[in-house]
Amino acid sequence: MNTKVKITYLGHSAFLLKSPAGKTILIDPFLSQNPGTPVKFKKPEQVDYILLTHGHEDHTGDTLDIAARTGAKVAAIVELIALLKSDGLDGEQAVEFNKGGTVHLDDFSVTMTNANHSSSLGGRYAGDPAGLVIRFKDDITVYHAGDTNIMPDFEIYADLYKPDVCMLPIGDLYTMGDKEAALAASMIKAELFIPIHYGTFPPLTGSPDVFKEETERRTAGESTVRILKPGESL
Repeated sequence: MNTKVKITYLGHSAFLLKSPAGKTILIDPFLSQNPGTPVKFKKPEQVDYILLTHGHEDHTGDTLDIAARTGAKVAAIVELIALLKSDGLDGEQAVEFNKGGTVHLDDFSVTMTNANHSSSLGGRYAGDPAGLVIRFKDDITVYHAGDTNIMPDFEIYADLYKPDVCMLPIGDLYTMGDKEAALAASMIKAELFIPIHYGTFPPLTGSPDVFKEETERRTAGESTVRILKPGESL
């Protein structure tokens, strides 16, 4: 895989991506209250974009604080953007879109996909949950599946978007578990998978080792799994 994109795992479902043009992208920035996030990443000072999969607090996390401090634009489904604006997000920083839609931001685009989950923010309806397909110009495609169960849509996304890297939740209880995620990986057919949404709290019992073994077995070695520790990059 030849890429200029840098991907840093921040724990739970949060990632920091650096685009080839040097743009800094945060996905689901649950950082300050995340027990797994290294201290040096808990309060980022330079962020260009924040991308959100859904409204749950372990995903929206520090969005409003980071946006206020850095001026970052925030992209999410329409209803979630409306809630964030009512909570103080500057409308000039808001980027709303919906499932199937694509927004173009500097040297990358983001397409919103389906996810099989729920979504609320502070007890308020926050629209549907989503996944995000991030396509970097003349570079790789990254698919963050968000919080989701296994679903037949994955085969469509494999054909339509052909992701190179995919982040999949494996924790069980609130999302699919490790073995379900491995079957999902065999449907998505990315070159590289990163397990997420496990181990942050005791109930999230999915095993990254089981996910790795099952995924590489199901894909006959055509896909690999990288188990990243919070703070590690690739």
